Parts: sequence; C-alpha cells; structure tokens
Amino acid sequence: MHTKMRTAMALLVLAAFLLPLATAASAVTTARRNCSTCGYDDIPYPFGVGPSCSLPGFSLTCAVNTDKSGYLLLGNSSMEVGIPTNTSNQFLYANISHSVEMIPGVRDYSVHWEAPARPFALSGSSNMSLFVVGCGVKASLFVGNSSIEVGNCSAICGEAQVMEKLPADTCYGIGCCFIDIQVNLRAFTINISRTSDSARSNKVYAFISGDKYQSFVPIDALRSTLPAQFKLDEYLELDEYAALEWAIPYQPNCKRALEDNTSYACVANRSKCKDSHIGGYFCYCQWGDGNPYVAGGCPEYQPLTPPPGYYSIQPRPDCPTSCGNVSTPFPFGTELGCFAKPHMYLKCNPTEVLPILQLNDRTLVTDISIDDGVLHVHEISKKTGDLLSDSDPALYAMSEEWGMDRVVTWAIDNTTCEDAKLDKGDYRCFTSHSDCVDVTEDRTTKHSGYRCRCSSGFEGNPYIRDGCTDINECLQPDKYICNGICQNSVGSYACASCRHGSDFNIVTRGCKPSTVILGVTIGLSSGGGILFLAAIVAILTRRWKRSVQKRLRRRHFQRNRGILLEQLISSDKSAGDNTKIFSLEELQKATNNFDHSRVVGRGGHGTVYKGILTDQRVVAIKKSTLVVISEIEQFINEVSILSQINHRNVVKLHGCCLESEVPLLVYEFISSGTLYNLLHCKQDGTLLPLSWEERLRISTEIAGALTYLHSEASVSILHRDVKCMNVLLNDSCTAKVSDFGASRLIPIDQTHLVTAVQGTFGYLDPEYYHTGQLNEKSDVYSFGVILVELLTRRKPIIQNEHGEKQNLSNHFLWAMRERPLEEIVDAQILEEGVETIDL
Repeated sequence: MHTKMRTAMALLVLAAFLLPLATAASAVTTARRNCSTCGYDDIPYPFGVGPSCSLPGFSLTCAVNTDKSGYLLLGNSSMEVGIPTNTSNQFLYANISHSVEMIPGVRDYSVHWEAPARPFALSGSSNMSLFVVGCGVKASLFVGNSSIEVGNCSAICGEAQVMEKLPADTCYGIGCCFIDIQVNLRAFTINISRTSDSARSNKVYAFISGDKYQSFVPIDALRSTLPAQFKLDEYLELDEYAALEWAIPYQPNCKRALEDNTSYACVANRSKCKDSHIGGYFCYCQWGDGNPYVAGGCPEYQPLTPPPGYYSIQPRPDCPTSCGNVSTPFPFGTELGCFAKPHMYLKCNPTEVLPILQLNDRTLVTDISIDDGVLHVHEISKKTGDLLSDSDPALYAMSEEWGMDRVVTWAIDNTTCEDAKLDKGDYRCFTSHSDCVDVTEDRTTKHSGYRCRCSSGFEGNPYIRDGCTDINECLQPDKYICNGICQNSVGSYACASCRHGSDFNIVTRGCKPSTVILGVTIGLSSGGGILFLAAIVAILTRRWKRSVQKRLRRRHFQRNRGILLEQLISSDKSAGDNTKIFSLEELQKATNNFDHSRVVGRGGHGTVYKGILTDQRVVAIKKSTLVVISEIEQFINEVSILSQINHRNVVKLHGCCLESEVPLLVYEFISSGTLYNLLHCKQDGTLLPLSWEERLRISTEIAGALTYLHSEASVSILHRDVKCMNVLLNDSCTAKVSDFGASRLIPIDQTHLVTAVQGTFGYLDPEYYHTGQLNEKSDVYSFGVILVELLTRRKPIIQNEHGEKQNLSNHFLWAMRERPLEEIVDAQILEEGVETIDL
C-alpha cells in the first residue's frame, strides 16, 4: 500500500511537471507575435517580455525609469539584467549585489541568494568571483543553505590616515577580498563576521563579478562609500557584472530531450543540441548565426564565395613578410591576397613605437611557428569569455597558458587530412616533399582540422610552391652526428666510416692516420700502476662510505625519536612481543632498495611498498612523505597506537625502522586492495559483483573494529579518518581497518578532545567540523557514510541532477524522503536485501 501511494504521488508530480513542457513546445511556434521589446531592438527567443512571449522560466519584466526609458528584470524578481544579444551566448549578465549594515554589538550576518528561475545558475567554469568590500570582516560562501563551503576570505584595514595614502589597486585583502566560484550555484549563502584585528566599516558590500582586475580605492571601504559596481551603468564592461549561465532545464541532457518531441526546444531546421555544464541543454545553429529556438531560425548553408584576391592559394609577390618585429609567413598575412584562408588574416596596427600584430581585438601575436603549428599570443585586455571567441574557435584552440601569455594551436582548414586530399582544388599540402598533419585540441583531443609540414629531411614553408628544400645535414654536425665522412643526399645523409688504420678528425670532418698503436703502448706501460692506485682508492672509499652511512643512520635514529620509541615498546610487554625495530638494511633488501615497481599505494601520510623479509613473510612497508616534526609525531603516534591493538579486523603492526631520513612502518600485507577499489573501480569496464551478504559481513567487521578501538582497547582510540580507502581487504575479503596516522588517544577521564579538524570531505562529521570537539560519534558518522556507500555503490561526494557537488549522506537522506527505494539502492542488492533492510 505504501509503495502504491508513493508511485501514485510520483505520477501526479510528473504530470504536473510535464504540463508546462507542452506549453513550452507550443510557445515556440506561437511566440514573437505582438511582444514588447521594452525599447530595445529585439529580445531573442526563448527570452521575452511576459509568459506568452517566452519559454517557461525565461520570462522578463519590462520596468520603467524616471526618464521613461525601459529596462529588464528577470522574471518577477528585482534583478536587473542586460538584454541578451543572441542565443549563442549562454550567459545573461545581471547585477547580483548585497549591502549589509554593520550594527554595533552584532558580530555575525547572513545573506542568501537564489536564482529567480530554474534555467539559471552561476557556473563554476565562468571565472566568476564573490567580492566583499569592507573593513575588519571575514566572509564565507556556502552552497545553498548547506554547510558545504565554497571558500572564504578576509578584508582588513588600517586607520584612516594610513588608508588615505594607499593608492587604488586590485582586490588583494586591504579593504576588499574575493572568493573564486568554482562550483555551479543555483543558490548561495554568505556569512559575514566581524574580526577584531583591524579598523571597521559601517557597511559591507558583496557582489558577483568576473573582473578580478578592477580597481578599488582602499579608503572607500573604510568610509563605506558605495562601489561603482553597484551603480548599473550601460558603459560598464559586461565582465563587471555577474554572468548567469542558462540552459533549457526540462530534461537533464540532449539524449533525454530528443526522446520527447513535445518539449524539445531546438525546433529550427539545421539546429543542434549540446549538453550544458549546469544541467539541461542548449541549442545552436549548425551553420552561421540564427535562433535555433524559433521555427526557421537557422540559416541554410551557403559556401563562402569571397571576391577575387580576398585570399589565395599562393601569396602576391609584394606581400609584407613582417609586422613590426614579428615575421608573418604565409599562410598568414596582413593584406588581401596575402593569406591562405579568412581566419589566417592578421591585423598589423601602427603604433607610436612599432606596429603590432593582432589576431583579434584582445590578442597580440608575438611569434608564428609554421613547423610547430602554433601562435604565441599575449592577452591585451582581461575579459570574461573565450579569448578566441572573436576569431574562428573551430580552427584555433588554446594549448598552454602562462598568465597573460598563451600558446594557440591552429589549423589551415577544419577537415581531416583524408578528406582534404580528395579536394584537389583546395588541398594546401601540394608542395613537393610536404606532409599533411591532423590537428587536435590539447585539452579535449577533439579534431580541429589539418595543417602541413615539410617531410623529414626537408625544411621551409610547406604552403608555398617548392617551399620545402633539402636539409644539408653535413653542415649541421651538432644536430646530425656523424663520426666519419658525411655525405648529403636528398632528404637524408650517409655517414661513411674511416678505413682501417685511420681515425675521424672532428675539426676537418675527414680521416687521419691512426694513433691506436701509440695509445696502446702508453697504456700498457702505465696501466699497472694506475690499476693498483685505483684499487687502493676504491677500498678506502668504500670503508669511508660505510662509516658515514653508519653515523648518518644513527643520527636519523635519534632525530626520529628512536630512543623514546625503544622505551615505549620495552615498557609495554604486550607491544614488545609483537613489535620489532628493523634495520634499514633489512628493509632495503626486502623492497629491492625501495624500487618503484614495489609501490602498492599512496596515502595522505606516505607511500606503501610491498616487501619480502628474510623469513619469507610478505609485508607492507609505509614510508612517510615529509621530513618534518609534525609527520614524525604522527609516525610515533601510529606506532604507539598500533602496538597496543590486537584485533582480527585491524591491520597488524610487525615493527618499524628509524635509521632512514623518513621513518618506516612495517605491517601485514593485505593483498586485495581497498574497499573503495572494490566498490567504485571498474575492471574490464564493469564493477565486480558484491552480494548483499558480503556487504553486510564487511560492514559488521568494520563496526566490530571500531567498537574495539572505542571501548575494548586499553585506551580509547579515535581513528579520525574512517573511510573506504582506509579499509583493506585480504584474500578472503575480510575487512581490516588501517592508517592510524591521524588517530588520537582519549584519556579515561575525558569524554572528548578539542583538536584541529582532520579527515576527508564526504566522511567528515559536520558537528566535529564546526566545533572541533572529537569523540566516538565522529568515527560513527564516517562509518555511516561507508554503510550508505555499500547500499548505493556511489562515491562520498557526488554530482546531483543539477550538476552540483553534494555529500552522499545529505543526498541519501533527501532521496529517502522523495524517491522510491529502487531508485536509491544498488540494483544488484535490491532483490537480495529487500527482506532484510528495514527503512
């Protein structure tokens, strides 16, 4: 009965959700009639003033200024937005800002923001930041109303007489700070707290912007002067506003959208669909500019027919070959008839000093490489958006970045080499001794097009007829090595050996009489004495090195608190029986001198090697990563804890080594990897089966180990980093809790400890994270996350249907309230465990 009720409710919600989709589909064909433009030339669909002129969620409201001019608000909110220029721009620019009055005696403030409609979100890939202008405050940015922190920053100020002397500068912590937005946000909360270590302002301003290079006047923050970014001005650059990314939200992706023609928004012929970063999808025209959301909105394909001389197979004889101090080899050019394709045209702009070469209004070209197929460019102005958007994005792609300097790969055309060779009239690698090279984007490995290069053994410009010439390798002995007589040939070279009895003369590049006999005579007469001396030196050196190594190992033993550890082990009889202090020589032999092939894992506190001791025991040897006091203290902590533990579900310590620069732990080798690998890592493209009984047994074994640590050990032990990666599995799939580098002991007379927060996000107890008070509940919470992983086979940090990162625990609790059981748990155990799981 309960299941039927949940199903009926789900169908009712689905019907209510699909109702606006039918309206949306019909709106595509009926919109654009008698629709207000609010004084603008045009408002491109799916946006429009009023529900009848827009898709659901894209409605705008026309507001009127005192001078009777109109401006646009998003939906029924008070958020002013800029007019969308065209539908190919997936961003809507808006003013997202807040002003907070700092009331005397009040320390903490909170500001919440939500997107006015479902299609919109602040994208984590749009270079947006939250700026906070004020004095003596700390700001923290959280996802929605959750405790998931995006980031935090602090703004401090000096006294007024100091602040007045500071010049205008970018936001660097004096009167202003910023938090980068690197996750998708449909809602966020800003917590602002006063700090007591600087002068304070009476008002704090927070706003979203993409311009990190805008200038702030420090004294304005202390005087609580309204920043210019709050005053909407048509002359402000767009990147000084917040960029809201938008997408059609009715389906999660293009695949699902194409299955439902009634709500599919890409209605124009020759339109295409693409998945959005924020969830949903957007449409674009296959060729040229247009509106894919309107029937007949995309243009037909028309081949480019430029006027004669616009571009050329070969350059004019009088074409400029440089601009300023930058060479402009064909296929690039700065005048008509001097470049091979329209996108290869570069602007040579005169200046007072030297002309500068530009790819577009934002980029300065500093070098062109025909051989490597790259441009070296410098960004002139910092703006939001793709640096290459003003050029041809299909034929240029960003390869490397160093601040404002970039390396851009280019292609001569956007087809493949195989297809290009079929078009004899436009194929550009026609020069003798030239080859065609397919070009792909470095970041996405997506095919961009093709370019040409001279064949091996030739050099020059492959785009100019007969431009590839033979390389005379014999004239470049440093690059082309030949210990003999060099003979050049077309495309290659040969190296002839000198005749018997002659040697090669590196100066004359020829042969000379042999000096071998003379060398042999001298060598025989003096070799005996040299060999004797060498043997004496080798013996003395070996003894000296052994002495140095012995002293160094003793020094490491003392620095690594070896004496303290010896006393600790000897004072605990139960520990002394099972724990041994190994020599470095033993462990080097066991791991083949710590060979890389013996590495079996890397953790937060070190690297783990597989070793075989002289008694044929297979062990795991953990080598700490950092030689600092804090790591040594964690090492001593782990030894002291593990030496007191004796439980079948806790990894067994065999001993340690203190003679190396970094201390080493030796414990039992667990052969089958971690629980994380079993749950989440595919083998041959699929996950290994894991039955309900095995999952129940593994969870019981982990619970037993934690119960032992908390209650049955001689001193209560809190692990502090319980997670699937720290649960090892042996050949019989028995669980073993490991990695005690972050653990703490709790004295009998205490219920909790106040410590610096340690752990892994997704497993971290929220109460411990906020208070720093450590107790058994922190480990139990992390164990609960493991249980959810076992039930759902999903990772502790997931991406929900909105494209936002979320804790698995929060998502699981929400899903239990909102979704049927079969959509939550792993399908493999749904039938097996349905009689046992009591939810």
